[in-house]
Amino acid sequence: MTETITIEEIREILPHRYPFLLVDRVLEVVPGKRCVGVKNVTINESFFQGHFPGQAIMPGVLILESMAQVGLVMMKYHLDEGRKLAMLGGVDNARFKKPVVPGDQLINEINIIWFRRDIGKVSAVAKVDGEIVAEAEITFVLVPQNEKEPHAKEAMASSASG
Repeated sequence: MTETITIEEIREILPHRYPFLLVDRVLEVVPGKRCVGVKNVTINESFFQGHFPGQAIMPGVLILESMAQVGLVMMKYHLDEGRKLAMLGGVDNARFKKPVVPGDQLINEINIIWFRRDIGKVSAVAKVDGEIVAEAEITFVLVPQNEKEPHAKEAMASSASG
């Protein structure tokens, strides 16, 4: 089964918002196996103001973040059915092969390497015009959605009473 996910559906799945939402659409999802997402790179991105003046290049860490967000959509939406928050656990073997510039369409291809309990590892490849621009292995951890909420409530209660 393959399905696409629109930006509004992505916004329901991911907590990220402008300027940190780095997935515009998910083109393909094969549940439990593969996910392909798109980031349209435009000169209007806030990071281009300082990276770099006169030669706009998308920062490598944001390319990794874009790949990770596609992986998070897959992990949360298809493996966990939205009951837990998918968080970045680690990045291994990251390689950057070509700069990503305004006007590029970044295609992030994510394939599950393994998934056990609440931890999973994926292979992530970012391409522009069919050419690999970056790749990495990314580990995700699924945590209870409201894990931080009780701690925040306790902290607020103790500060109000003290």
